[in-house]
Amino acid sequence: MSQTSFSGPELTVGEVAARSGVQASALRYYEREGLIRSRRTSGNQRRYSRDVLRRVAFVRVSQRLGIPLATVRYALGLLPEDRTPTREDWACISRYWQEDLDSRIRQLERLRDQLDACIGCGCMSLSTCALANPDDRLGAQGPGPRRLMAP
Repeated sequence: MSQTSFSGPELTVGEVAARSGVQASALRYYEREGLIRSRRTSGNQRRYSRDVLRRVAFVRVSQRLGIPLATVRYALGLLPEDRTPTREDWACISRYWQEDLDSRIRQLERLRDQLDACIGCGCMSLSTCALANPDDRLGAQGPGPRRLMAP
């Protein structure tokens, strides 16, 4: 990300940590990963523009939803660097993620419905169990829970 000057009051790493509920070490990690940015003072201290609080909140919510940081970085890259993002800028990201989130919702609903039938069954119904994989037939399709990950 290119360095640009921030306008208005800036926040220290401690202030951002206190306001966002994110530890300073996580903020430094987010910066290394290109999710947020800061400028350095003559004393080499980080200073953040206030809009970083919204970006950090966005990263945190995305992480809780299981969205990979690479995807979050790409989405944040859609936002302008030279000004505080507007409602329209954030709406652009929302549209970008709509399909992905809908797909995740479908996967979670399918997982919920399939696990509901499994819980407490003691695997007495292997012929209908979504997790059963006799003779590793699904191994040729790649690693992971193939049936539960299906779109």
